[in-house]
Amino acid sequence: MATRIQFENSSDIGVFSKLTNSYCLAAIQGSTNFYSAFESELGEVIPIVHTSIGGTRIIGRLTAGRGAALALGNVIACNDHVALVHPDVDRETEEIIADVLKVEVFRQTVAENVLVGSYCAITNQGGLVHPKTSIQDQDELSSLLQIPLVAGTVNRGSDVIGAGLVVNDWCAFTGLETTATEISVIEATFKLQGQDSTAVIGEMRDSLIDNWA
Repeated sequence: MATRIQFENSSDIGVFSKLTNSYCLAAIQGSTNFYSAFESELGEVIPIVHTSIGGTRIIGRLTAGRGAALALGNVIACNDHVALVHPDVDRETEEIIADVLKVEVFRQTVAENVLVGSYCAITNQGGLVHPKTSIQDQDELSSLLQIPLVAGTVNRGSDVIGAGLVVNDWCAFTGLETTATEISVIEATFKLQGQDSTAVIGEMRDSLIDNWA
């Protein structure tokens, strides 16, 4: 299920939050409604941490995460297995990303945009990419990631996917301006429609207990 929320007066909720299967980061000093939306969907499953990064609240743009790991920068988009990174990332940084996130790393662009973390969102179920991503590029990225990809938008036509959407393997949060059509695409892309969320959450909880034990 995808839930519409707002951070203060901004629909760019991905700028102010980060969601993985193991934790959720939410920027400090946001509205009660912003936090309560996360609490109602995630509170019994994963920790929700109110934080800042480097003294700023744009934590979603400054972090990339999976599992229990966290790295810095919107130059990264990742799921639990693969990370796409800015094509100009040097070899040492690439190795650090691979080591910290425990994923295979590929230098890529999304619709010729180097800030891959801003122009796509990926999980272990699927991915949403910039609307101008060609079919050929979608096929190439899909092959690397081993997940189906769909080109789309958030927040009533915005191509900055990462700014308007945070998503994990069982739920998504989008900016308040996201249309019903966009939400339908998001729910289908990330396989959030018609699934037994209780079973998925139960499986994730068991996995997290094993990981943290």
